[in-house]
Amino acid sequence: MRPGVSSIVHPLPAEEQLALLFHLTELPPLVGADDRPPQPPQRIAEAYRYCDQVIREHSKSFFLSTQFLPLAKRRAVRAFYAFCRVTDDTVDAATDDPVRTLAEWVQRVRSPQMAADDPVLLAWHDTRTTYNLSAAWVDELLAGMAMDLTINRYTSFADLWLYCYRVASVVGLISMQVTGAAPGAAPYAIKLGVALQMTNILRDVGEDVKRGRVYLPLEDLERFGLSYDDILNRVYDERFRAMMRFQVERTYQLYDESWAGIGLLPQDSRFSVAAAARVYRGILDNLVAHNYDSYSRRAYLTFHEKLARLPRLWFDVRKF
Repeated sequence: MRPGVSSIVHPLPAEEQLALLFHLTELPPLVGADDRPPQPPQRIAEAYRYCDQVIREHSKSFFLSTQFLPLAKRRAVRAFYAFCRVTDDTVDAATDDPVRTLAEWVQRVRSPQMAADDPVLLAWHDTRTTYNLSAAWVDELLAGMAMDLTINRYTSFADLWLYCYRVASVVGLISMQVTGAAPGAAPYAIKLGVALQMTNILRDVGEDVKRGRVYLPLEDLERFGLSYDDILNRVYDERFRAMMRFQVERTYQLYDESWAGIGLLPQDSRFSVAAAARVYRGILDNLVAHNYDSYSRRAYLTFHEKLARLPRLWFDVRKF
């Protein structure tokens, strides 16, 4: 853990989490109206194309699934995901002072002034204003990113659920403001977001250990006779496999329980979201096939394995 950052176990409300971030860096949030002239359409179009490239390079599964969205929705959702990706990188890729780096980024994100010098923020500003995206949900997302700087252990699945909600479920809730959704869709989006993030956590156990992070809740580790130190020491035995089997089965259940929510989306958005869910679920299948080893390898699907899931998915989605 870096100097000045505590190993807080219980998450804070979003406003307090962001306030802590600014307190640690002594940076005030930026305020003020944006009095600069609007950007020309060509500059905004270039910003969206840049976001497309970010997603193509860093999130191939998401790039594939969003291909099935109509153009306007596709470019808006990709701009949002590029924004999420860059925000996440300020935590994971910062080499000097990640707390200050994230605080400065949050300043720019929350400022009403358009950041015309950054293509991701330019496309994001256009998207959030065009679709009137919820500022409160954006703050929840930013608070989730900030949690990675103040929390590296979780005692309960309830605590981890809040983290997953902030960094993944909120992404789904905001995306639905772009795609549209029928009343009652939110609970399904929340469960799908938690399932997606749990999939990331389960396949990245070894990668997270390198950063000194253990997302697996202590209550689950102890249930199978394990400890934080066992994970940090890469213990791979029947206890670990049993614990991982439990985590995978719980995540499968979340995917199952979220599936009905696909039918509450507009028809032009259903296949895209369903593809993301089915491809990510396939990552768990790959993890199971390799006996839950997430220390020495990262579970994934090849491009052809992803494509092979689409014909069956097309029939499943038509049932709604």
